[in-house]
Amino acid sequence: MDDVRALLDDERARVLTRLAALTADHDSVVAASLDTNADDEHDPEGATIAFERSQIGALVRQARAHLAEIVDAVARLEDGTYGTCEVCRCAIPEARLEARPTARRCVGCARMSP
Repeated sequence: MDDVRALLDDERARVLTRLAALTADHDSVVAASLDTNADDEHDPEGATIAFERSQIGALVRQARAHLAEIVDAVARLEDGTYGTCEVCRCAIPEARLEARPTARRCVGCARMSP
């Protein structure tokens, strides 16, 4: 299980780095919008500043959700339930955990749930 913990710690570090970069991107988009009085809503050259902020916001939410999945996986590892399907209580195959270390469900149960 030390290997799993190391894998989850590495993934957590990558997500935190990604969140920091996205936050910097968001801050630079906001700063750029303050320095201009251009009507970006009617700019034929490309995406609007509002669109860029929205896109970065969606990526931040996605990264935060993944970080929460990692934190939950570490908690399951610590309480001894990591690798057990939360629906059928069977062992999650090792190949699935290698592909998706934060998996909560076996493939069969994951297919059936929304």
